[in-house]
Amino acid sequence: MNANVRIPQGDDTIKVELTLKEAMALAGIKFHNNHNVEVSAKKKLNHLIEDQYIEEHRTIN
Repeated sequence: MNANVRIPQGDDTIKVELTLKEAMALAGIKFHNNHNVEVSAKKKLNHLIEDQYIEEHRTIN
């Protein structure tokens, strides 16, 4: 099954501020003694995406 997902303005750029360690964690480098680095980076991205989607959704409706 191949479902196409359409994301309005999906090619637009977004900016998020990450520490070097957070960027490295998202690139796949494991920080075995500090799992919070990856968690923090993912939270920042998720919040940004949610805020962007909610803001765009409100302007459309």
